[in-house]
Amino acid sequence: HSISTSSKPQTHILYIARQASTRAEHSMAASAPRVAFATAASLAVYWLLKSLLHTPHPALLPAAAALVAVAITVAAGGKLGAGAPPGPAAVPVFGNWLQVGNDLNHRFLARLSARYGPVFRLRLGVRNLVVVSDPRLATEVLHTQGVEFGSRPRNVVFDIFTANGADMVFTEYGDHWRRMRRVMTLPFFTARVVQQYRSMWEAEMDGVVSDLRADSAARGAGVVVRRRLQLMLYNIMYRMMFDARFDSVHDPMFVEATKFNSERSRLAQSFDYNYGDFIPILRPFLRGYLNKCRDLQTRRLAFFNSNYVEKRRKVMDTPGDKNKLRCAIDHILAAEKSGEITPENVIYIVENINVAAIETTLWSIEWALAEVVNHPDVQRKVRGEIRDVLGDDEPITESSISKLAYLQAVIKETLRLHSPIPLLVPHMNLEEASLGGYTIPKGSKVVVNAWWLANNPELWEKPEEFRPERFLDEESNVDATVGGKVDFRFLPFGVGRRSCPGIILALPILALIVGKLVRSFEMVPPPGVDKLDVSEKGGQFSLHIANHSTVAFHPIVVSP
Repeated sequence: HSISTSSKPQTHILYIARQASTRAEHSMAASAPRVAFATAASLAVYWLLKSLLHTPHPALLPAAAALVAVAITVAAGGKLGAGAPPGPAAVPVFGNWLQVGNDLNHRFLARLSARYGPVFRLRLGVRNLVVVSDPRLATEVLHTQGVEFGSRPRNVVFDIFTANGADMVFTEYGDHWRRMRRVMTLPFFTARVVQQYRSMWEAEMDGVVSDLRADSAARGAGVVVRRRLQLMLYNIMYRMMFDARFDSVHDPMFVEATKFNSERSRLAQSFDYNYGDFIPILRPFLRGYLNKCRDLQTRRLAFFNSNYVEKRRKVMDTPGDKNKLRCAIDHILAAEKSGEITPENVIYIVENINVAAIETTLWSIEWALAEVVNHPDVQRKVRGEIRDVLGDDEPITESSISKLAYLQAVIKETLRLHSPIPLLVPHMNLEEASLGGYTIPKGSKVVVNAWWLANNPELWEKPEEFRPERFLDEESNVDATVGGKVDFRFLPFGVGRRSCPGIILALPILALIVGKLVRSFEMVPPPGVDKLDVSEKGGQFSLHIANHSTVAFHPIVVSP
């Protein structure tokens, strides 16, 4: 192929390397001379790539591409180390990355599991990725050996977005994580907090219902309700966190906050930076991407700090009991004042809440509404249960959710079929460990395919169907819990030391908003549409609906 000099050099090199890798996988067998030659060729590639970066020269492009091709073709993809989990043959420099590319999603990894077993390894450049797709082995990673696998792997983009682990969610396991978890849990994730704020949650949700009733478009052609639900969740979390609220979806502060968080998610979840993260010799090509991440994070944290954290800091410094400990950030600032955490930790707690607590809950609400629209029989059953249990006048509150078993089943089935974090947040072992009879090298990135655990036909009856009744019948003992008796087939929030503490907020919020909307409206596809599109769109960790749903909301009129 001719190589244009106008495109990025890494594009040509990686394209030709992939072609060579595909051919090599089918035709070559490993041998020591071949591996040695491939390694030498890989070093030559390194020299050429450095030359390209410092003295770009078109003539070097074909040479670099050819050497990559030679390195991969001659490599047999030698055997994995003694005792290591099985997996596809890897080649020098690139490992398995050229074979799998950016297909590291839950469905692709489930297919590899069918070939290589419930625990297998991929070599992604210099990194080991261990994939767990079995409930028993998930128990080992998340619970039995929770300390051994309790850390988090690093990558070049998340190092920017977490200041090398100054946060709680992505930091390594140790004293810092324990301190941050404790500081975050008390003001956010306890039963006392739920009781303190549940009336506020309900008021924000009732506002959504009122706005939809007043919107003529919602009754006719339908509306994309996502933005209004996003405002609801931001108001819930910002009132809890900062004692602050946005007036509408057009509020400039809301527009700015959501824009910052959306761009952060896009950059962090993208697969575009994998090549530089997996293969250090290619990392210089990421300079532009990483600079974009740094610039965004600087502006984003300044926005949170100046508009929210510093304002609450001034309130806390004002004499008078009425200004003390009114919201979560006040407790966090008190921990800073006592020396338990640093000012940097404070802002990264805010960062974690903006990313982990809001967007994942929004994705699940979108999935739940799409499924009840596509399954009108389920919608009718939820509405009938609410009428039977609460009548027409008693409001749906956080305390009434426990009486609504079918509504709870709908939420569980949504989380089962559409896991918001399908691979959970990756774990890492700081020392060499054992798993399923295999040796897991120190520093391996270990992911649990929670989506496959919840959608494996060997573990669930007809898992591809949206059928909430399963949680009232054959799976009635299964709960979306992170404590107590856990069914490791169903882990929407993880489990163990690194589980998501936000479950105590997410489950009641999900049930409340779905229940209130189903009770108030018959929700149907827009005119001319039979069913809503529930295609998936995923990122490094996330799974959300690809196309935000347009839904028509027909108000339910209660007969006197």
